[in-house]
Amino acid sequence: MRGAADAPPLISLQQVHRSFDARGGRRLHAVRNVDLTVQPGEVLGIIGRSGAGKSTLLRMINLLERPDQGRVQVAGQTLTDLSARELRRARSGIGMIFQQFNLLQNATVADNVALPLQLQGHWSRSRIDTRVAECLAQVGLVDKADAYPAQLSGGQKQRVAIARALAPRPAVMLCDEPTSALDAETTREVLSTLHAVNRELGVTLVIVTHELSVVLKLCQRVAVMQAGQLVEQFATSEAAQGQSALARELAALAAAHAGSPGVVAGGSTLSRRPSTSADLRAEGHARVEMPHA
Repeated sequence: MRGAADAPPLISLQQVHRSFDARGGRRLHAVRNVDLTVQPGEVLGIIGRSGAGKSTLLRMINLLERPDQGRVQVAGQTLTDLSARELRRARSGIGMIFQQFNLLQNATVADNVALPLQLQGHWSRSRIDTRVAECLAQVGLVDKADAYPAQLSGGQKQRVAIARALAPRPAVMLCDEPTSALDAETTREVLSTLHAVNRELGVTLVIVTHELSVVLKLCQRVAVMQAGQLVEQFATSEAAQGQSALARELAALAAAHAGSPGVVAGGSTLSRRPSTSADLRAEGHARVEMPHA
């Protein structure tokens, strides 16, 4: 689902800056006065070398990292002005998934997905059960509701994390290196799931990744971080016009895969994997015995 260029931004970061204490009494400036907007329904990839500040920038969107200065607005709310209680409520509209899944190991898949709804405190048990079933259907894991994380493959764990993030019906999903812990096969499956979340549900995705192939397959627009600064932005399909080394690498990758099945800059298609929830459900039942989800 594409963001409308003339719509108000769903996410707006205005001159955000974040620094940390470092050894020797120095200050490490992780993010330096960054301005960034994301349109509704957009899939934005944030890329950069290690230490560029991309994950810190991502975590400022939901104030897991609070900026030292600047403003963060999501869905019309200025998060940096909210009280702790108001911020907790606002965060229900911002899902997040992590590289290492962050699942509760002693809870079933269904209980993991139910957790954010239980924490909100106003969902009845029947409504929670219904919503959990809907989210597991979206990611093709209805048959794993009673399983525990240790019984799942890496791809299945990440899809549970996606279902959990979807449970409160967020407008935004933040993805911090969502495929870094996965092999190529499971990476394709997780990207298919994220593509379906964006296309079918209209959820805006912001993805931090060091894998340019992920950007090429899923993202419509790219923001390049370097030494804490946002040095350039461009449409994925226009990477060849970028000025940074990473833009050139992305353009070279796109050229190398030109004409390959499913490799189209801008996330318009994915590799030969299912990209709808119906396909994922069908595949989930067909692939139960296979080692990779």
